[in-house]
Amino acid sequence: MPSPSPSLRTLDIQPFQAMEIFKQALARQAAGADIISLGIGEPDFTAPEPVLDALARAARDGLSGYTPTVGIPALREAIARYYGEHMGAPVDPSRVIVTQGASGALLLAALTLINPGDEILLPDPSYPANRNFISCAGGVARQIPCQATENYQLSAASVTAHWREQTRGILVASPSNPTGTSVPYAAMADLLQAVRARGGLSIVDEIYLGLSYEQAPRSALALDDDLIILNSFSKYFHMTGWRLGWMIVPQPLVAVVEKLASNLMICPPALSQYAALACFDPASLAIYEQRRQIFQARRDFLLPAFEQLGLQVHARPDGAFYIYADISAHSSDSQAFSLRLLDEAGIAAVPGHDFGPTHGAQSMRFSYATATEKLEEAVARMGKMLGR
Repeated sequence: MPSPSPSLRTLDIQPFQAMEIFKQALARQAAGADIISLGIGEPDFTAPEPVLDALARAARDGLSGYTPTVGIPALREAIARYYGEHMGAPVDPSRVIVTQGASGALLLAALTLINPGDEILLPDPSYPANRNFISCAGGVARQIPCQATENYQLSAASVTAHWREQTRGILVASPSNPTGTSVPYAAMADLLQAVRARGGLSIVDEIYLGLSYEQAPRSALALDDDLIILNSFSKYFHMTGWRLGWMIVPQPLVAVVEKLASNLMICPPALSQYAALACFDPASLAIYEQRRQIFQARRDFLLPAFEQLGLQVHARPDGAFYIYADISAHSSDSQAFSLRLLDEAGIAAVPGHDFGPTHGAQSMRFSYATATEKLEEAVARMGKMLGR
């Protein structure tokens, strides 16, 4: 009996090279190789003690049942308060929807807003899974080539130049994966205005906003109240496997998103929600600030080290924990170069093809979400491999 055929939509889903490299690195580690991972975007820090204590209390108290689909009220209120106090954007808690990670938030946003054939503009380079969420909703993800002079981000000018009849809106991340660059606040205002003037929608991914290094984080929500904001407890709050995120939506969309979420997801993970309440305690926030400074110090170590290695960084990352480097001094094929790094230096990093075609062949993403001593060793290994 023949196996069932996969749906046509699966043909448009491309492999995620970051995870492919991760699998290869794990296989080499299992075989005894000493691999330093600069590939996967996962903090080496875990949730701090106050969060772990809150998790244990919730488990002991039996708080593991279903919660409201949009999240427990206390957590929605805490997120809204956090945006007002730390992100410059006071928000009504009723607009906060807790989700199963930021991926759950993006899935709900795509299904809520995108009709078949709708075109969504994204920068090239950008996080590859975003394109697939749009495609799974029946939309068309259209990457717009962006240059280092634009921080590799969409701008009002690029939206104006590329907007078409079928264009529905934009999806941007600030700071960005893979570049670590942000849309400057004034440029964000112009970008959102350009979309609004065309009756479009704007989805803004702020997953890395807490990891901003050059200035205090400010949410795009303060510029436009009709945005769809995506965020997560994974990166700044170091809870990747807890699968907890949130979205902030205009009030008229709350009931629609709740209807979808109740059918597709039932509710976010209960224990993760109760534990996440402790993320906003002063003791936890102090820990997160110390760790943010550690990430910044790692970036500041790697940037000049990469320059010495001949890995050019054309747009200085001001957030997240990624460096998007030009490898053209050493190779014209990032896929081949990533395998060489893995085989000859024991270093896992992600080829640029993942993030878009414009710079993919000559660029790679390096994550510095790992201990400083490992970064120092990685630089030494690359220097030996490259004769530097």
